[in-house]
Amino acid sequence: MPTKILIVEDDDRIRAALSLALQEESYAVLEARDVEEGLEVHRRENPDVLLVDIMLGDSDGRDLIREIRTSSQVPIIVVSARGDTHDVVAGLEAGADDYLTKPIVMKELTARIRAVRRRESVGPTGDPGVTQLGGGNDGALVFSADGGWLRRADVDIPLTATEFRLLYQLVSHLGQVLSREQLLQRVWGYEHVGDDRLVDVTVRRLRLKLEPDPSAPRYLVTVRGLGYRLQAPT
Repeated sequence: MPTKILIVEDDDRIRAALSLALQEESYAVLEARDVEEGLEVHRRENPDVLLVDIMLGDSDGRDLIREIRTSSQVPIIVVSARGDTHDVVAGLEAGADDYLTKPIVMKELTARIRAVRRRESVGPTGDPGVTQLGGGNDGALVFSADGGWLRRADVDIPLTATEFRLLYQLVSHLGQVLSREQLLQRVWGYEHVGDDRLVDVTVRRLRLKLEPDPSAPRYLVTVRGLGYRLQAPT
């Protein structure tokens, strides 16, 4: 079955051009013009990937992303003309996995689609097994690579595919510092140039799920000038 992609874009010309280009790449394409229609098509068709514009007329694509994230971990790529740091970060913090700024280069877009699909469907190589990261007053925090879950006190904590792969890399190198460049390559698949904001925002999202107090992290810590380290506090 071809990969099913939902384009949520209010500009008819851009949406039609993206749809035609993606169909020529053998993707099955669905379309929506705004948040309401995007939610309806997502519920009805269960697409494999979403491409979401931030500016959707009178609505905001980030609202669509937040609503979808309450029930689905489908890969989401923000496609927007707004590429400044504030807008990129806001889109990622809403729950997107990646972003591209317009004008779109189709070779780059299809590479990003393949990358988010790999992160969703292909498990990591090797197996750190089941790792207990914390306990005590915080409740037992346990991660299973094989099972694909994170739990605190036997309560499942949902992870997006990107968050899962980021946590897997950190658990696999428990106690070691991983640079942003290493994480971009291992989690996002960027062999050369990538955007550090992807790493920083995803780390912040992951901290919200790992840390009892994300403003004072005890598990996923920043090593200034070097990168990030996951540790298991005693």
